[in-house]
Amino acid sequence: MPLSRKEAINTANVLSEALPYIQQFAGKTVVIKYGGNAMIDEKLKDSFARDIVMMKLIGIHPIVVHGGGPQIGELLDKLAIESHFVNGMRVTDAKTMDVVEMVLGGMVNKDIVGLINRNGGKAIGLTGKDGMLLGARKLKVKHQSPEMSVPEIIDIGHVGEVDHVNTKVLDMLSNSDFIPVIAPIGVGSDGASYNINADLVAGKVAEVLQAEKLILLTNISGLLDKAGNVLTGLTTKEVDELITDGTIYGGMLPKIDCALSAVKCGVNSAHIIDGRVEHACILELFTDEGVGTLITNQTRKVQE
Repeated sequence: MPLSRKEAINTANVLSEALPYIQQFAGKTVVIKYGGNAMIDEKLKDSFARDIVMMKLIGIHPIVVHGGGPQIGELLDKLAIESHFVNGMRVTDAKTMDVVEMVLGGMVNKDIVGLINRNGGKAIGLTGKDGMLLGARKLKVKHQSPEMSVPEIIDIGHVGEVDHVNTKVLDMLSNSDFIPVIAPIGVGSDGASYNINADLVAGKVAEVLQAEKLILLTNISGLLDKAGNVLTGLTTKEVDELITDGTIYGGMLPKIDCALSAVKCGVNSAHIIDGRVEHACILELFTDEGVGTLITNQTRKVQE
């Protein structure tokens, strides 16, 4: 059905608003952490894939890093493998790591690759083990209860952090027609596999590549103040102050720390956006209003 004249004018206005952003970001790298509702809801999955394809077609180099915790938990339950958590992180023994690799590197990764390809893109699925993309080291977890004078170091198995990123692999793909889709599994110097938090992988990849933007899709509307309003246009200094005064706390801290680290290490901006909104990535990148929280290392201009 053809657009009405009013609808056509609205479309033209939207494209006109997007033009300066397209010009600004063409040729730049954008790293997107994909997770939450956007990975489950079918309409959101399709809108995400179309956003990624559009970015590539207009000259942006998107790199997707995905999670898959719920899918891992579901398969562990089916296999009657019990899960234990320390400080919110899954204790990952050898048997659990096999499931993690199966789910993240196989099922979830290939589903995302197929989704992007069906929407006209050319996605390539990778784990950190491919081409030694993500070098990892064991993550040391400290745990302290009130009765302890010093924290204890707990071994939670095959859980790691990023030691280094092989940028040659990503440069080769990004500078072609291909879109890298990365499962957050790293490899240690001894060849062991490690499960790494997807936010941390996305942040480290953005840092190493000096990306224009790091986008973290979440299941909330963004960073909120104490009155429940979305905060945006924040400097790293302002975010540090919000952590100090208790506005940012609890489960939001790891994601904020990831965004802060990326921006402080040279990424131009980090975005914590609402993945429950259709076309959230495009709305955040190419419209004045956006759909989340923007963090930069730039100081605000003083109004004259």
